Amino acid sequence: MGKAKAKAKQLRGTVQETAGRVTGDPKREARGHVQKLEGKAQEAAAKVKKLRK
Repeated sequence: MGKAKAKAKQLRGTVQETAGRVTGDPKREARGHVQKLEGKAQEAAAKVKKLRK
């Protein structure tokens, strides 16, 4: 996964996390947080992959 897709996943996670916080839905907030962390991990992996080239 590329860096741009990872950033997009982070953004979607942030939006979902905020929506969960605003609506009082802890499960939605947690899913958003996980999605945001997945995006950060994927971005880090993309950076490592780029450095290895």
